[in-house]
Amino acid sequence: MRKLPVVVAIPTKNEAENIARTVASVIGHFEAVVVVDSDSTDDTCAIAKSQGAEVVPYAWDGRYPKKKQWCLDHVHTGTPWLLFLDGDETPSPALLAELRRIFSQPVSAAAFDIPLGYWFAGRRLRHGHTIVKRALMDRTRCRFPVLGDLAAPGMGEQEGHYQPLADGPVVRLRSPIEHEDLDPVRTWFDRHNRYADWEAWLEHHPQVREEIRLAKTRQGRLFHKAPLKPLLSFAYAYVYRRGFLDGRAGLDYALAMTFYRWQIALKTRELSRLTSSPTSRSR
Repeated sequence: MRKLPVVVAIPTKNEAENIARTVASVIGHFEAVVVVDSDSTDDTCAIAKSQGAEVVPYAWDGRYPKKKQWCLDHVHTGTPWLLFLDGDETPSPALLAELRRIFSQPVSAAAFDIPLGYWFAGRRLRHGHTIVKRALMDRTRCRFPVLGDLAAPGMGEQEGHYQPLADGPVVRLRSPIEHEDLDPVRTWFDRHNRYADWEAWLEHHPQVREEIRLAKTRQGRLFHKAPLKPLLSFAYAYVYRRGFLDGRAGLDYALAMTFYRWQIALKTRELSRLTSSPTSRSR
């Protein structure tokens, strides 16, 4: 089978639970599979190598570019097309077939947005979750924005919740990347606790927040401006997107996202209180 002219980049840190399945899902289908690892302390690197992936170490210097842009700049740069997968993601068979059709002829798009098939607490969500990632791009025509969020907590070496900017047409694909984390559900809450720190910081830095809003999807831009986000998040996921049809997992996910939005609002209010207190003003 002819390999797709695409490099798969898998940014990792401590993904031993998931990485074997992710690498196995792409080995043999793509021109190269590269795990870009941030000093994992588990067996991520050894497992990835045993599955046939190339492993490249990455150390963030605290500045831009962050990790994904670094991949665009340094990982197999002789191949223009790069597909980003998280350490717990796999392309669906339908997506592989769709990509083969696309790359069987000249490609005019600068990037492709790919829907996520999202798993939560061990179950595939069919209704309540809709995320689309700009995961496949021509590195010669795409870049992640350089933003003023280096002082923000919560993200570190990762680009935040925004999309790379494309200099050319962006096409949305039909078939999904499957996002199934085999780690305990507490890791989801750990990550989103950190993300909430970043989001709350942005609320107090409106210029940076506006820069990030412009780099989001249309859906993300609309939600960015919406009031009462915790309630809106639950209504959207559980009612409008019919998350109730996913059973208990649909309810659990809608509640988890509502809690995440509530965390952001609570941390934002806390920052407002701390920055307006006489003690903080005198520092």
